[in-house]
Amino acid sequence: MSDSDSTIPPTTSPSVIFATDCGSTTTKAILIENVDGVYRQTHRGEAPTTVEEPAADVTVGVINAATEVGELAGRRLVNEQGEIIRPAGVGPDGKPQGCDIYISTSSAGGGLQMMVAGVISEMSAASATRAALGAGAIVMDTLAVNDHRKPHERIQRIRELRPDMILLAGGTDGGNVKKVVEMAELIAPAKPRPRFGGEYQMPIIYAGNGQAQATVEKTLSSEFALKTVPNVRPIMEREDLAPARDAIHDLFLEHVMAHAPGYPKLIDWTDAPIMPTPGAVGNILERIALAQKINAVGVDIGGATTDVFSVFIEPETGEPKFNRTVSANLGMSYSISNVVAEATLENVLRWVHLDMDPRELRNRVKNKMIRPTTIPQTMEALVFEQAVAREALRLAYQQHKEFATTLKGVQQQRTIGDTFTQGAGGQSIVDNMRLDLLVASGGVLSHAPRMQQTAAMLIDAFEPEGFTTLAKDSIFMMPHLGVLAEVHEQAALEVFERDCLIYLGTCVAPRGAGKAGRLCFEFEMSGDLNERGSLNVGELQLFPLSAEQRAKVTILPARGFDCGAGKGREITREVRGGEVGLILDARRRPLMWDAESSSKIVRDSVEALALY
Repeated sequence: MSDSDSTIPPTTSPSVIFATDCGSTTTKAILIENVDGVYRQTHRGEAPTTVEEPAADVTVGVINAATEVGELAGRRLVNEQGEIIRPAGVGPDGKPQGCDIYISTSSAGGGLQMMVAGVISEMSAASATRAALGAGAIVMDTLAVNDHRKPHERIQRIRELRPDMILLAGGTDGGNVKKVVEMAELIAPAKPRPRFGGEYQMPIIYAGNGQAQATVEKTLSSEFALKTVPNVRPIMEREDLAPARDAIHDLFLEHVMAHAPGYPKLIDWTDAPIMPTPGAVGNILERIALAQKINAVGVDIGGATTDVFSVFIEPETGEPKFNRTVSANLGMSYSISNVVAEATLENVLRWVHLDMDPRELRNRVKNKMIRPTTIPQTMEALVFEQAVAREALRLAYQQHKEFATTLKGVQQQRTIGDTFTQGAGGQSIVDNMRLDLLVASGGVLSHAPRMQQTAAMLIDAFEPEGFTTLAKDSIFMMPHLGVLAEVHEQAALEVFERDCLIYLGTCVAPRGAGKAGRLCFEFEMSGDLNERGSLNVGELQLFPLSAEQRAKVTILPARGFDCGAGKGREITREVRGGEVGLILDARRRPLMWDAESSSKIVRDSVEALALY
């Protein structure tokens, strides 16, 4: 439990909750009220973030957003002194005023930027990176003894970076002391300077071998604000990331936020510690997965970066395993050129059903980089942008799957019976067949003119298998709910279920490969949808099924195809509808076709989903 937990208010049944997310450009505010015994998001507003000059005070933007929400709700939220009114009640004019809880997240000023150091890249450094990313940080670089850099190059790199804090890990408890001490001895002479000037000491979290603690403290404590927490990798077979994540959140508040313009006042106002925005998104996703016992993946695609979050429940322990990655050069404006370079124009164009001039497309990509706020003005431009988005999402998800693995370096105990079933350490824990819920957010997904386009981008990029529910975050409310969950979990879960997500529907897709035109599976539906039939390999079919409706779907896969029960085995599941409906996808997995087949399948898919 963090020191700042003492700010959590005593109220157990708040009637009005006000929440803000202070982003780099916009401060987004929502109002949550208890309506007939159920928490609902009722009003929202936004204002420009004011952390930069001329205001140089983040609370100005918060007050502007609160004023807008207050006017829309008919509830005064700001008093004459420019502060949030609490608790909720009735004002002198007889009108409702104030809120019972005020909470906030922040990614203003570039968010939380960290440097990570460990002994072995694939082991302690990987665990430390997972802890930093899970806390909502941007990892600027990861140093390790085996990163093929010479000591002077590492020192040079540490000096060049200006992180908000450093996380140092290395060695199992009782293991090798020498290497992690060597890493501390590299950081000490490099004297890295914090991003927000030299008024405070650079925070360093030590989460390595307990036996090396005294030596590391002796090396670093005079020059840095050193905090020691339990080892992120106490033994080879286990990670313990929570203490390091909590320490990152505490230091984020105490050191980084406390020196950013206006944040001391904002910290004073809030009833729970301010969380980094991505950390809050991960928090709500983790709690939803645990509460509903589901496996979930969330994605947030921005102009410069793409965040992917995943929570998969470990079958052996029943514990949720959370992972987050930030793909720093995959985005839809500042990074669009890099997406096309990495994916290749040929791969982008495989999603396009219209004839396009490659030369003109390259100019279009450069123009988007120069003018990042432009939006597509023609059908051709929209189709191309959504094709690029598919490749950006696909590459980001691929990077996420490579990062979210079982622990590397673990000795596997295997019997003869396990020989063909048990994977080695380092295998991805992200399994599309086990995925229950896929949530989209970010401009190109949230603001697509048609819901079908959002669903199609998700399916083509993530290639879900089996039965997967598709949804999008309606107004990027997940950060607010993530920090609310720290104070009032019930309210956060109720709003998430009722107001946060717009359900697009369910995608049913068997895993397996086969020749186009051959039988892929037979299906039968009952409940709010009564249909039966079959789909051949390469086909895709949409059935209308609204958000309130449910259908029982039975799939009998053809030989070689698996929909969750095993190859060729029948499976029945109840599915939920949505704004798009039920999508049966027989285009095989993985979605790789020769050029001729691909062109026809893309045209047929566009027609089946009425995409444009």
